[in-house]
Amino acid sequence: MPNNSSGRGWPRDVSKRGLWGVVAVLAFTLAACSDLLTSAPDPGDVFDGPVDGLSPAELSAFIRGDEEFGRRFSASTGLGPIFNDVSCAACHSGDGRGRPENALMRIGSPDDGMHASLGGPQIQDRAISGAVAEPLPHGVPVSLRLPPPVFGAGLIEAIPESEILSRADPNDANGDGISGRPNWVTPPAWVPESEPGSGSTLRVGRFGRKAQTSSILQQTVEAYLQDMGITTDFLSVENRNVVSGHPFDAVDAVPEPEVPAGTVFAVVNYLRLLAPPAAGAPNAARERGSVLFSDVGCALCHVPVLHTGTATVAALSNKPVQLYSDLLLHDMGDALADHRPDGQATGREWRTTPLWGMRLIRQFLNGEVFLMHDGRARTIEEAILLHGGEALRARNLFEALNVADRAALVEFVGSR
Repeated sequence: MPNNSSGRGWPRDVSKRGLWGVVAVLAFTLAACSDLLTSAPDPGDVFDGPVDGLSPAELSAFIRGDEEFGRRFSASTGLGPIFNDVSCAACHSGDGRGRPENALMRIGSPDDGMHASLGGPQIQDRAISGAVAEPLPHGVPVSLRLPPPVFGAGLIEAIPESEILSRADPNDANGDGISGRPNWVTPPAWVPESEPGSGSTLRVGRFGRKAQTSSILQQTVEAYLQDMGITTDFLSVENRNVVSGHPFDAVDAVPEPEVPAGTVFAVVNYLRLLAPPAAGAPNAARERGSVLFSDVGCALCHVPVLHTGTATVAALSNKPVQLYSDLLLHDMGDALADHRPDGQATGREWRTTPLWGMRLIRQFLNGEVFLMHDGRARTIEEAILLHGGEALRARNLFEALNVADRAALVEFVGSR
């Protein structure tokens, strides 16, 4: 699928469904011509399509949220004064994962008291005219984070905590070497109780590289502020560069909050209704790879299927979720450690990354692949060989496979 300035699969000013209809009409009208027309992709071959079974009203809301997700901000519409990019879509290629050049730098520890003096948990490396972008401070933990895919968020949100906790084994009681545990987090008070993952008690984190967030709303609001410098009804104070030596740097001319709650909820709803892409068709190599994936122990963390419970949207309720993750934290060893705790996650722990969408990522990243939390791995095999800690045994068993079996396992992962 061609790239465009927004990093999405289709131009922002055209409804995808409307475009599909236009293509169909043109194909019918010009059927006698020999010219070939580009057709719309199948629903399972995109990262930005809706889940099946939505009502007309839900589809309409999905389209509205899609437009807001792609909205490009400027200083005249609230961007900055410091920021990382100009839109939600700019960081997530076609609603999939980002590239190293739009990776975010998380700094310090959320619990060490340094954030106030550093200007927040994230480096904003761009600024509007008159403001000064943040420098990278010395002597603090820095964690490079590749923007993750956003599809399937509603399905992840709808998985009951009990389903996730049933696979936790923090003390490795079964002796398999895997000690996954949840990241228990405290939701911000500004997350309404009507939102999944809210509340005044600890909740299971499920979003973010370290499962540090329990709700789509929190992810969205914090991305507006941290990534784009856009204030909302939930977080209404601008980010400022407190260590620049310019305490009175420029601010945009838009009064706070710059985006109302209704717009935020439109984006939340869009993310909630995004469907994951379909896996590739089975073949002999992939079937062999599936068996090996389980045999070497990959499936102990990359659990093939979890299940949703009753969801806020009927189309998400009681569904199998083939995300290939347990959504738990695992110690991944020294090589992948970022030494930056987040909530209860240590500097060596990461949430198991879902594998869905692997077969399509090259189409949205100019034919390239960037894997692991910081994009350092450029092939699936390289990513597997970087695994350590709890995954070391599985990594070693993979390395010991013969060439054909290793290729089959990689083929299977790449078809998800």
